Order: sequence, then structure tokens, then C-alpha cells
Amino acid sequence: MNVAIITAAGKGTRLKSNISKQFLNIYDKPILAHTISIFENSSKIDAIYVSAPRDYIESCREDIIKKYRFTKVSKVIVGGSHRQASVFNVLSSIPASTDIVLIHDGVRPLVTSDEVEATIKKLKNDNKKDPEVKGVILAAPARETIKKISGNTIDSTIPRDMVWHAQTPQTFFYKEIIEAHIKAFKEGFIGTDDSSLIERMGWKVNVVRGRHENIKITTPVDLFLAELFMNKNGRP
Repeated sequence: MNVAIITAAGKGTRLKSNISKQFLNIYDKPILAHTISIFENSSKIDAIYVSAPRDYIESCREDIIKKYRFTKVSKVIVGGSHRQASVFNVLSSIPASTDIVLIHDGVRPLVTSDEVEATIKKLKNDNKKDPEVKGVILAAPARETIKKISGNTIDSTIPRDMVWHAQTPQTFFYKEIIEAHIKAFKEGFIGTDDSSLIERMGWKVNVVRGRHENIKITTPVDLFLAELFMNKNGRP
């Protein structure tokens, strides 16, 4: 069974809105609903679990899942104090029989079903060739010059072809990602994404090249860009 975890428990303070960003509308539809629909419509996804802020649990169930008739959403789970804790809460709640887990930001509504399915396919294929491969993420190559700095002084220029921007979904075998989360929890380690937890276990994470359009909506500019991209792609 392939399970998608949609993380939607963030506050979204950088958008300066009284409403958590994942519940803001784009073309009269909540960002989170746009995101869930991609996984709902993928034949490779069997179940969806959503993390949400405690104050939004009922709204998420009624105004998004029920309203838009998302049949694959199995449960809405209260998020933790930070993203990693929210993911751990959900991982601890999904069936132990789960084979593959896809973890995706609720505020990345521009991902495509093809990209979602490509991460699943690559994980299976790459693991057959190399059993140490336990994860696959979407990522896009850096397009601007990258500088390593100390304070406000440049230490070095990092070759651009060595640097990619991590995106989601990030796709893992359930057994390994829950083990990595348990270890991180016990040791008090907090990573900036889930693949970093797999990396610190000594396992390999491979990459599927994604599109730069698969943005995470964090600022008002991101919200504006997402509207433009959706309109361009005929998805309003």
C-alpha cells in the first residue's frame, strides 16, 4: 500500500494572514484542497493522511475533505510543534502494512500526478539495483550562483551543478522512514526535511528532477506566482 502524508499543520506567519496559509484560497479553492486533489487523482496512491493544526481539524474535515469529496483521505491528525513532529505523528498512525510513504507539503499545490508517480517508480527501480537506496525526492537544479558565506563574507563559490533545491514529495519505504524518525526523536535531532533523516542513517536518497514551478507557498509573492502558474496550466 502506498500512503501519502500531506503536512498542513504550519502557521504560515510569513504570509501575514490571520488564516493558516494552507487554508487560503486560490481561485476560490483552498490551497490544501488543490494539493490533496493531485494525490486523490493518482492511481498509485491508496490512502492519504493529513496533518493539520488542532484549531483547523474540524474545518479540514468539513470544508475540504467532505466538501470536495476526497475519498482517499483516511484521517486528519493533529500536527506537532514543528513539521518533523507532525510527520512523526502521522507515521505513527498509519498501518504498519504500508509499503511506501510519500511526504508532501500541503502548500505545494503545483506538483503533478506524473511527478508523484515518478518518485514511486524510481524508488522501487533504484532499490532493486542498490538495496541501500531507501528514498527518492523531487528536486530542481539551482539556476543562480551559490555562495558559501561566513557572516557577511564569501568563503567560496559552490559549483551550481552540484546544488539542487529539494522539493516534495519525498518518497520512502515505510519501514526505513519510521525507523529514521524514531532515531531522530530519541536523539533530539531536527532536520530541515525528511530525507535528511534517512541520510543520517547512512542510507541513500536519489533524485527525480522536478520543475521550478513546484513552489512552496510561503510568502505573498509565492501566492501570486502560484495563481499565475495555475492559470497558465489551465488548473483554476
